[in-house]
Amino acid sequence: MSTLVRRRPWWVAVPLAAALALGAACSSNDDTATPDAAAGPVDLSTVTLKVGDQKAGTKALLGAAGLLDDVPYTIEWSSFTSGPPLLEALAADAIDLGGVGETPPIFAAASGAELTLVSAYEGDPAGAAIVVKDASSIRTVADLRGRKVAVAKGSSGNYHLLAALDKAGLTFDDIDPAYLQPPDALAAFNNGSVDAWAIWDPYTAIAEQNLGARILVNGEGGLSTGLTFLAARPEAVADPGRHAAIADFLARLRRAYTWTTENPDAWARAWATETGLTTQIATLVLGRENRAWIPLDDDVAKRLQVVADAFTEADLIPREVVVADLVTDQFNDAVQASAPPAPASPTAPAAS
Repeated sequence: MSTLVRRRPWWVAVPLAAALALGAACSSNDDTATPDAAAGPVDLSTVTLKVGDQKAGTKALLGAAGLLDDVPYTIEWSSFTSGPPLLEALAADAIDLGGVGETPPIFAAASGAELTLVSAYEGDPAGAAIVVKDASSIRTVADLRGRKVAVAKGSSGNYHLLAALDKAGLTFDDIDPAYLQPPDALAAFNNGSVDAWAIWDPYTAIAEQNLGARILVNGEGGLSTGLTFLAARPEAVADPGRHAAIADFLARLRRAYTWTTENPDAWARAWATETGLTTQIATLVLGRENRAWIPLDDDVAKRLQVVADAFTEADLIPREVVVADLVTDQFNDAVQASAPPAPASPTAPAAS
């Protein structure tokens, strides 16, 4: 695996606001050009950043934390059911940036799509789960042999299922995979047309609370990395205006996650309102999330390479993926410098 290149950003000693305005940094992705510092400051009021989101995701989080009130650029939001269709939109130039789990970038890159991972978070993998009905005779992962298992192809659930099967001495050839997006998988699980479902929160919690599901195995013990990423179009990273907007966006996102740890009840109420789910489900989901920003570095690249290699060895992707070619550390300093706290008491919507 190639080594993540570290070049000291020229603006590292400059205050964050100036750094964001200038939008210049270093890149470890050779295909991602560094914005030209000679171009001068960027007028962010002229910039539009197209952001892909998943239900009750980034937009809800930033809004609840009060961090969408003073954004100096325009954000155009698009919603997706999971990471794979989000990255399809990214490859089609329909969005500039979006959050996904550890697996979608692997499948996208293996299919030839160009993307750059610009930020990373690590959380508790307990919300990743393979669930079965409580009355099911399936008691261990080995019992999945010959059973129909719903999973979103190329999603984080896909890796969790692969890792769990491998640990039990099984492969995808030993099960009958039903490749379904979460809403369709939810219906299939509910009506009994699949025997198990590999999924993540909030769907894990929905299955537990509303469908009488039992967790067969969660993502702990190395079966899920707990990693999520912000992926961007290389062209957006190379563009001075959108580069500066991405840096600001990532800094806001980190502050928002900090806010959730300081205001868990307010976030749970806002999340429940956004999803239309109960505060009981919200509390369950958010209580086992514990997501925190981590710098994109060699260690993260190596951890993601394990995921890529697992899919390669299982012949589930068409070609090998070199993760170090996908990641950039050029936004680390901007996010690290995002120390100012989020608003202390934003007005969160009441639960319905």
